Amino acid sequence: MAVKIRLKRLGAKKAPFYRIVVADSRSPRDGRFIEEVGYFNPCQEPNELSVNKEAVEKWLANGAQPTDTVKTLLKKSGVEM
Repeated sequence: MAVKIRLKRLGAKKAPFYRIVVADSRSPRDGRFIEEVGYFNPCQEPNELSVNKEAVEKWLANGAQPTDTVKTLLKKSGVEM
């Protein structure tokens, strides 16, 4: 099972809100996930970002691969990869 750390989109049309989740790579974008590890709100100024660093580091150590967007967000929040 390939595990990815990716964004799950929530919110209304033209007002996105994202949760950072750990999911099987075969699941749909907004479908089933294993664990929620943070959230990202691009509609606020400045952008609101919250990440559970311990959980993310645990999943990265277990082989989970972050998507490009999530990798950028994790660098901004100070998670070591």
